[in-house]
Order: sequence, then C-alpha cells, then structure tokens
Amino acid sequence: MTEPNPTRPKLLIVDDEPGIVDSLSLTFEDEFEVIATTQPERTPALMREHDVAVVLADQRMPKMSGVEVLKAARELRPDAVRIVLSAYTETEDLIAAINTGEVWRYLVKPWEPHELRATVRQAVERFLLVRENRRLLIELEIAHEKLKKDYDSLHQAASEKYRFEEILGQSEPMQRVFDLMRRVAGAAITVLVQGETGTGKELIAKAIHFNSNRRQGRFVAQNCGALPEGLLESELFGHKKGSFTGATADRKGLFEEADGGTVFLDEIAETSAAMQVRLLRVLQEGEVRRVGETEDRKVDVRVIAATNRDLESAMQRGEFREDLFYRFNAFTITLPPLRERVEDIPVLAYHFLRKAQAKVNKKVERISAEALDLLKRYAWPGNLRELENIIERAVVLAPDRSVEPEHLPLHLQDARPGPLPVGTDEGLAAGKARLVREFERRAVMRFLRDSGGNVSAAARLARITRRNFHRLLLKHGINPRDFRDGTPRSQHETF
Repeated sequence: MTEPNPTRPKLLIVDDEPGIVDSLSLTFEDEFEVIATTQPERTPALMREHDVAVVLADQRMPKMSGVEVLKAARELRPDAVRIVLSAYTETEDLIAAINTGEVWRYLVKPWEPHELRATVRQAVERFLLVRENRRLLIELEIAHEKLKKDYDSLHQAASEKYRFEEILGQSEPMQRVFDLMRRVAGAAITVLVQGETGTGKELIAKAIHFNSNRRQGRFVAQNCGALPEGLLESELFGHKKGSFTGATADRKGLFEEADGGTVFLDEIAETSAAMQVRLLRVLQEGEVRRVGETEDRKVDVRVIAATNRDLESAMQRGEFREDLFYRFNAFTITLPPLRERVEDIPVLAYHFLRKAQAKVNKKVERISAEALDLLKRYAWPGNLRELENIIERAVVLAPDRSVEPEHLPLHLQDARPGPLPVGTDEGLAAGKARLVREFERRAVMRFLRDSGGNVSAAARLARITRRNFHRLLLKHGINPRDFRDGTPRSQHETF
C-alpha cells in the first residue's frame, strides 16, 4: 500500500459511464489526486494500491452497486470516507447502508456542482481528522505504556528504598521500632506513629506500606495541620462540581485516590471535631462522601496517623474524640528522639553526608572525630531533619574533603569541652548523664507501677504536670499500658 500524500488527498471515482467519470475527474483534479475507473470490480485492487481518502461511487452499475463498492472499500481502507451518487427511487436502500456504516453520505442525481465539491471537501476533512485522532491515540498509548513502565520502575525503587533493612538505626530503641513495624506491616489495622518533630514518622509509615500486602497500591500523605478545615475536607474526601467557589469539576479525594493502598495523616491531633467525625466513618464503615454529594462511596484504605502531641491528653481535655482515639491507638509505634539514640548519629551523619555530596555536587568524604563528637553531644531538638540540614550546611562550608568542628553551627561548637582539670576522668560527664537518665527512667516506671498505669495519677505522685510526665514517657520509650492489669503487652507495646 502507498503512503498518503499530505498535500493532495486521493479521490477514487467509480462509475460505469465514461462521460461522468471524465466530468468528475475534471471537477476535482485541481484539488485532489484523482483515481478513476469505469470498472467497479477493480475497486479492491485500487484500494490496495492507493491510500484513498474519499471514494465517490455511482449506485446504479451493472456488475456492482455503489453500496457494494463502498463495502469493499471499507474492508480494505476503513478510514476512507464513502459517498454514493443515487436516484430518488433508491433512498431506502441507501439509508439502510448509512445506518450500517457502509456509506457516509449520499447525493441525489442530478447533483449541484458546488454541493458536490463541498461534500467531498467535508469528507476529506473527516478523513484527515480520523487519521490525526488515530495518530494521537497511538502516541497516547505509547506515552501511557511509558508512564506505566516509569511508574513500575519508581514503585520498585520505592519498595527497595523503604525496605526495613534500608532504614538506618542500630540502637536498641530503633531495633524495637523495627520489630513493631515488621509485626504490624502485614496486619490490616490502623497504626498511630508518635514522635517529636523530625523523627521520621512519614518514613516509618512508608516503610510499613511498602512492606505490606498493599504495596502495589498508592501511598498518599496529607498534613492535617497545613490546610484550613474546608480545604482539608475537599482534599481528603473530594468534591462535586459547583459545591463551592472554585469547584469547577468533580474531583476525587485522597481516600479514593489511595483505594487499595495507604493514607498517611500527619498531625492528626490538629483536626477539628467535625473532621474527626468524618474520619471515624472512614475507619468504621470504609465509606467517604464527597463535599456536595449525598451518596457514600466505598473505599478500601489503610490509615496510618502520626502526631507529635500527647493524643491521650488531648482526648481527656475533650479536644480529640474518644472513639477515634481508640481506633487510632489500636497499634502505636513511638519513635525515639535522636538524643535517645546517640549511637546512631555517626551512621546517620554519613548517610546525610552522601546525600549532601550529590545535592551540592561537592566531594566531602569524611567527618572528623572531633566533629562527630560534637554531633553526639548535641541535644537535637529538630531530630533527623535538623541533623540533615546541619550536615548539608557543613558540606557547603567545608573547603576540602573533611567536615571539621568549625563547619558546624556555633551552638554545636559551644558544646565542645574545654581543657580537663588534672586528674579528671574524661568519661565522668558522660557516665553521670547515663546515671541520671537511668535513675529518671526507673522513677517513671515506679510511679506507673504504683498508679496501675494511670498517667494522671503517676504524674501526681511525681509532683509534675501530666504533660511533663508524658514527655518523660516519650523520652524513655515507656508505655503506661504495660503497667495496667489485664492488658496484653504484645498488643500495645511501644518503646
């Protein structure tokens, strides 16, 4: 088959009367590449030889009718637009052919020249439009296949990136975290991740997702404290067109987008009472309702929530629904702050060093022992996020291949110890700090035992506020449920 001519479309004229063929050829030869025949049976051969845009055939011919000619043309060149010339007495047959798709349009003899020209031009436009749509469809299918391959590749990379083995942490608190993550990954229950700002709560949520049986589904995250309530509602649940100003089209919410996967809700404690009611319905019924709609939609999602606040205290103050609290609190993982996993700091620092090298395109390969010592002495109120930022800054400032104390912020350099008095044991300060932490930890456990695991009562025994007592629980990785009679430790264990 020949290729189409983009400048002069091909017109096939089929009529058993030579005079009509010659007349039609003269009419169109200035606009089209005309192929004409008085033998309708030659139509299949001509269609194979030429990429015909329009077929113009007479209906009344001795060997084949116009409809039969156009049917044969359609089988060989489905894109070709088919027009038949007919007399009034043949109208019913032609309408039937149009209904079955054999004929695009028919013109009644005798035809008006300007009408015939206009009809053939429209037919060419239709032909070119069909061809362009087909080309775009092929491009779209190719792009879709490429996107699918890219998505599969990214999904595989994410699955490897968030394997439990890839998360850094050799300290005992982190080993307990990993143990809990492995236990809960395969379970179809809601998870609450607690921890200070910057401890890596979203990383833990992603690791749970990518190591669960939902790993082929989407992981979507939303910070509940980052949006006003109206926008958060639309973001999570979607909306109907016209339901509010700016809702110009129907839109799925994140729960629908993540159907079959996981939704991560950060800063869950910042949600309003009305939002908590809607979230409770998702957890209890597996249903969402878009803003502006009256129908519920079923969704199958796993919810992982996170907070840096004491959710139980918020519940007791009436700021968080009790029923929603117990839904989220079915399985809790508490992340230790960086100051409680000092032995992980060197590994984490070198991990961030490699990331920073690639980001700023600078080869800084080591962190001096003195700089590492300063990193380990610092309290890290911003946790992992602060460590990453400080290492990146140090890589930018370091003139050679080593991060030194002077490349760290001044507040870290101030932690550098001065000259030791004669006879002072270098490890005395560190040993004293460990003894204080251990004494504090044992005291907290004793108060919990004496109060039967009641946090408020334990705080009163310790003569501190409940909020401060909760901070001590987080600091030492202690779960008050472990001190309540009849509560299985394995179900609620945190660290």
